[in-house]
Amino acid sequence: MTRVRAAVLRAAGEPLRVEDVELEPPHDGEVLVRVEAAGVCHTELHYMDGAIPCPLPIVLGHEGSGVVEEVGAGVDSVAVGDRVAFTWRPRCGHCEYCVTGRPVMCVYGRVQARSGGLLDATSRLHLDGGPLHHFLGVSCFAERAVVSQRAVVKVPDGVTPAVAAVTGCAVITGVGAVVNVAGQVAGKPLVVIGAGGVGLSALMGAALVGAVPVVVDVAADKLELARRLGAAHTLDTSGLSPDEAVAAVQELTGGGAEVAVDAVGLPQTLRQAFAVLRPGGTAIAVGLGSVDATAQVPINELVQQQKRLVGSLYGSANPPVDLPRILGLYLAGRLPLDVLLGQRYPLDGVDEAYQALRAGATGRAVVLPS
Repeated sequence: MTRVRAAVLRAAGEPLRVEDVELEPPHDGEVLVRVEAAGVCHTELHYMDGAIPCPLPIVLGHEGSGVVEEVGAGVDSVAVGDRVAFTWRPRCGHCEYCVTGRPVMCVYGRVQARSGGLLDATSRLHLDGGPLHHFLGVSCFAERAVVSQRAVVKVPDGVTPAVAAVTGCAVITGVGAVVNVAGQVAGKPLVVIGAGGVGLSALMGAALVGAVPVVVDVAADKLELARRLGAAHTLDTSGLSPDEAVAAVQELTGGGAEVAVDAVGLPQTLRQAFAVLRPGGTAIAVGLGSVDATAQVPINELVQQQKRLVGSLYGSANPPVDLPRILGLYLAGRLPLDVLLGQRYPLDGVDEAYQALRAGATGRAVVLPS
């Protein structure tokens, strides 16, 4: 048993506290990773606030990268010394979802999320002699993490820990929503609602495939960053009514968007994404909301205009394939992921990082545990 420092959420509504916890060695098929960087994702706020329930107490952090320090029996995908990025949607390769090309829906993901454990639903973490849970099978707001070998992907040389970390969630989610779900959008208007880490990644995906990206947000500094990342148009809707915002987007897009990505996850932003579509367009829901959040969609508009509303979890990606591909595009200069990065924090500053996120911080902040 090893003692490590980790950011623990003991109860919803409480701040994260960096505490000494106990970490077991990796079991069969698992690896011990020294965490080098962990992204500050909005998803954690849903769990911290209790909007989405999870087993408690828990070590948060699901977007990160590090170096493999130890491997359990049967590990054949990575070796000690490999640099890896975490993926919180592992694939078994055997269930119906995996064999039909939908690995992000693999049964392993649900096991980890509901149990607060790893693939066998048990934890390698302990606190004060009692149970301590993993977050989505990762828990990388910590100096070290034990995860399944299915939850790591090798990182090529030349990729910094911070870029590798944010690519494991924000980037693959946003880029994947465009590349894997949007269809043929080259030369067509694609609207992104929300200029956080996922929204800006969707923007980069849109620019990559030749769409005409329009980014909508209520913060001027985030829209400025969107312009640096390739937005053809930006729209500040902070002073507009919902109807005025929709009309402004439709004017910018010449009658509506072919695709609209909701990267926020609020009922009003999902409704907005659907409303700004041209006939035959597709709205892609990417952002998570509280468990009881719902959005109304006009039935006749859905039918008569043949609009589509679809969800995309984790970019509808195949992480072992898509994550190296995205990092390869970054190394080739096709995805400016460095521009996405925001402020860096030490592990002791993780709660400060989330306070800044609540206040509307620009760019993807990164915690550096070691």
